[in-house]
Amino acid sequence: MAKIKLKFVCTDCGAESPKWMGKCPGCNAWNTMVEEKETVVKTKGVGLSGIHTKEKAQSIIHIESGQEPRIETRMVELNRVLGGGVVPGSLILVGGDPGIGKSTLLLQTSHALASKGLRVLYISGEESVRQTKLRADRLGALSENLFVLCETNMEHINDAIESVNPQFLVIDSIQTVYDPRVESAPGSVSQVRECTAHFMRTAKIKGVATVLVGHVTKEGAIAGPRLLEHMVDCVLYFEGERHHTYRLLRAVKNRFGSTNEIGIFEMTEDGLREVSNPSELFLSERPLGVSGSTVVASMEGTRPVLVELQALVATTHFPSPRRMSTGIDHHRMALIIAVLEKRNGMFLQTQDAYLNVAGGVKLDEPAVDLAAAVSLASSFRDAPTKPYDVIFGEVGLTGEVRAVSRAEQRVKEAEKLGFKRVIMPEKSLKGWKTPQGIEVIGVNTVSEALKAALG
Repeated sequence: MAKIKLKFVCTDCGAESPKWMGKCPGCNAWNTMVEEKETVVKTKGVGLSGIHTKEKAQSIIHIESGQEPRIETRMVELNRVLGGGVVPGSLILVGGDPGIGKSTLLLQTSHALASKGLRVLYISGEESVRQTKLRADRLGALSENLFVLCETNMEHINDAIESVNPQFLVIDSIQTVYDPRVESAPGSVSQVRECTAHFMRTAKIKGVATVLVGHVTKEGAIAGPRLLEHMVDCVLYFEGERHHTYRLLRAVKNRFGSTNEIGIFEMTEDGLREVSNPSELFLSERPLGVSGSTVVASMEGTRPVLVELQALVATTHFPSPRRMSTGIDHHRMALIIAVLEKRNGMFLQTQDAYLNVAGGVKLDEPAVDLAAAVSLASSFRDAPTKPYDVIFGEVGLTGEVRAVSRAEQRVKEAEKLGFKRVIMPEKSLKGWKTPQGIEVIGVNTVSEALKAALG
């Protein structure tokens, strides 16, 4: 007979414990252990000798190698993030804040694939069929090959997959699907783990490209056990600010492509629109001739993006000045302030410093260091920067400016958008020819960069 056993599982990392604990022993999170029931079935006479595999191990030399065929989605930004398109049989996990546009993105993608003749099955556990139809009417996502179902039972979902035989499957969302054989509530660790494992087997055996929508926690991570991200082939995060119209699609895991690419979309009344030139979007509201504002050329994968960096340095009467940054790691900002104090003689110990990447973009590469240093110095001295300058470079602890990668692409993007000068590391000038319509100034130290930018 089946024996029911109680256990406690962490909702963050999936660690199990026979008794409740206030602090998870796996991830050290507080109040994340929840009670779950586990059914244990005792069987007799079943050992390891009864397990047989159909395939035999073979030498890696004799295995045929080939490029995975990809399905282009007619959305260039999505294809770039995925590495060229959707791989048949892949399992993709998409996460994002509520209302950010995950369902809109996937419904538009489903329509694009259905328009190419592929059978697409869109299963929603959070909306009815009529609600999905209303969104499809607004987006213009209507096609004979796009099938919609509102279901959360795994057995009924399997029947729908067998009857439709889709080539592209969307589950919105994985936290609403439940397996009736698992005695846990939908969204629990056991349910999410078992349902994801089932969709993974279906994707690999049938060759169905499957997309799972995952909820996120208040910290921004995908809800559920960490095992969920290990099981899938690709993890995408759909990011953006509610007060801005654009959205960023970023890959944090991709077995079939790079994780450095981002896709940029703009939310409109008719759905998501691709942004082919993000630099113009981020610089559209940039003020000219003000202190603390610089333009930095950042690389997002293989694409250069020009964004505005704003700094504000103001006198404080408190003993501990504030250091706040948005879009840049505040530890990196503290390092740059220390370099300006030690190497350039700026007394910033009595100044509050604020650094912001205009538009809400997150920059995590060291090439933005030099632009951040110029912005802070410009605001501190109240000296406006030149409106047609682009600055990039990595700053070291001794005040030197280090070389960065893909300098030629950054300069060409600045020249294409009409900028007149580029201040960059001198060591990055080797090996390529500068364009004719732009002046390139190579610097070796932060002091040289400040002299060239602020005079």
